[in-house]
Amino acid sequence: MSASIRLKKFGTKKRPYYRIVVIDKKAPRDGKTIEELGFYHPIEAEDKQISFDENKVRAWLDKGAAVSDTVRGILNKKNITLK
Repeated sequence: MSASIRLKKFGTKKRPYYRIVVIDKKAPRDGKTIEELGFYHPIEAEDKQISFDENKVRAWLDKGAAVSDTVRGILNKKNITLK
């Protein structure tokens, strides 16, 4: 199984929020997740937009999980460097 760290969409029209999750690469966007790592609320205040467990993210990266482009940008905002 190949895992990917990406966003899972929740919320309503014009009020989205996302969970940062580990999911099988072949699963649909809102499919069953392996583990939830945090959340991203693009509408909230700047200091409340992003929250995640850095240790869990690093553990999944060490296991070889791929990262989507959007999540890569979110992690870069929090100064998490990827290999």
